Amino acid sequence: MTSDTSKHQQTPPDLATYTTQFSRGRPAIVEAIWMMVQWLFVSSWIPGSMHRRLLLKAFGARIGTGAIIKPGIQVKFPWRLSVGANAWIGENAWIDNLAEVKIEDSAVLSQGVYLCTGSHDWTSPGFDLITQPITIKRGAWVAARSTVGPGVTVGEGAVLGLGSTTSQDLEPWTIYSGTPAKALKKRKMREN
Repeated sequence: MTSDTSKHQQTPPDLATYTTQFSRGRPAIVEAIWMMVQWLFVSSWIPGSMHRRLLLKAFGARIGTGAIIKPGIQVKFPWRLSVGANAWIGENAWIDNLAEVKIEDSAVLSQGVYLCTGSHDWTSPGFDLITQPITIKRGAWVAARSTVGPGVTVGEGAVLGLGSTTSQDLEPWTIYSGTPAKALKKRKMREN
């Protein structure tokens, strides 16, 4: 009996042929300076958000009033980041933004969240890079250690539960959990 793999012999990807038309968005020297500034001040454990907001803005990020940005965060390209007013970004969040990332007003990224805007075309012999933006809508919460994949929109008020993973859009005001994330129930806000 032969296996399916022996019937369909294929050539594996040849990474020597990898090419990309990807633009990093700034000259290499600016990226190198950003990496040093990030390491020394933004990702550092120096308390407070003000210096993080100022440094991210200095490198092109759009940061709203009252945004809280905790120690240990990593941002690949600040010039591709928008953070709304009163949004929170928790410790050790990693914003791997090869494409634009938009975090709207009062949205929350908890500790250790990973936002990944890049992937690869696994059908291409050169394993070509594919990038897509991520949007975290107003009032949404991406809980600790969760992962959001390329091209995803987390709907207004949606919740992605602890340690969950999504590569699909999340509906507004819905609570999701698991890997892959599944809708559990609607999110209902109490009156003040």
